Amino acid sequence: MYSKDGEDYFIVDAHVALWDARAENQRNIHGKQFIDCFYDYHRNLSPESEVWPYEDFLYQGGERLMRDLFEEGYVDHAIFQPALLSAFYGNGFGQTEEAFALTQKHPDKLTYNHCWDPRFEQAGLDQLRRDAERFDLKGVKLYTAEWQGDSRGYKLDDPWTYRYLEACQEMGIRNVHVHKGPTIRPLDRDAFDVADVDRVATEFTEMNFVVEHCGLPRLEDFCWIATQEPNVHAGLAVAMPFIHSRPRYFAQIIGELLYWLDEDRIQFSSDYAIWTPKWLVERFVDFQIPADMTEYAPLTVDQKRKILGLNAARMYDIAVPAGLNVAEKAGV
Repeated sequence: MYSKDGEDYFIVDAHVALWDARAENQRNIHGKQFIDCFYDYHRNLSPESEVWPYEDFLYQGGERLMRDLFEEGYVDHAIFQPALLSAFYGNGFGQTEEAFALTQKHPDKLTYNHCWDPRFEQAGLDQLRRDAERFDLKGVKLYTAEWQGDSRGYKLDDPWTYRYLEACQEMGIRNVHVHKGPTIRPLDRDAFDVADVDRVATEFTEMNFVVEHCGLPRLEDFCWIATQEPNVHAGLAVAMPFIHSRPRYFAQIIGELLYWLDEDRIQFSSDYAIWTPKWLVERFVDFQIPADMTEYAPLTVDQKRKILGLNAARMYDIAVPAGLNVAEKAGV
């Protein structure tokens, strides 16, 4: 929990990962290209004091994650959003067993979401049903630009993707997180286009579609979709560090999201371990829309409280201590 100026904030980091990008796990040159691109984001958008040595960035492990998030980072609960990337990494990029073991050890602090790929067709669908039971899944993370064989991406409205979404709906997996943001070398930029979110959000109205990275650099396209699809939400992973490197750009992002979506459909994410939550939480609580950007209303404490944790807590049925919900604060 974070406290500042007499206000308490319940923090849910809605997008974290444990990865292994060490040389011995890299299947080919693309594994190195991918993690190097991640490191460029980390190095170029972080305060100098928050930049990690490259070797530390390749693999963190569960002990450091617990320290960075819960001991030092103010986080009350975090949600794993893994990427498989088996075409680039021998044991996969996201470390399923290590992350799930941490979740079992700390169920009050961690939720494990899993990933699937519709190009595995029936075999993958059968695996999804087994994974849903084993992991007690409430959500999944999709990486539509991931490579498989000769394919360099898929769409949410592909026939097999529909079958997987139908299965998720049947099994009660209501939260679908989709990477629709900046490309990562060597993946293809257009495979992250947000257009296919529109159709599936219309077809699967009982499911939540959390567009991670809020569609950047296609923020306008995302906002036009989200304003007409009430089950589309914005994840702030990758957007958050611009609060340091490009504060006016961050003001534009958060201002547009609040205008089109309102504060109930925006979720804070550090995208750990690209960034750590501590400085992001501190900067966001202190942040205000510049006075000359008059097209946007000032940020309120209640809006910040919802974005930093209450929205994701509601989506995932995470218990919030008494007195910390906005309605309780208002005496409702």
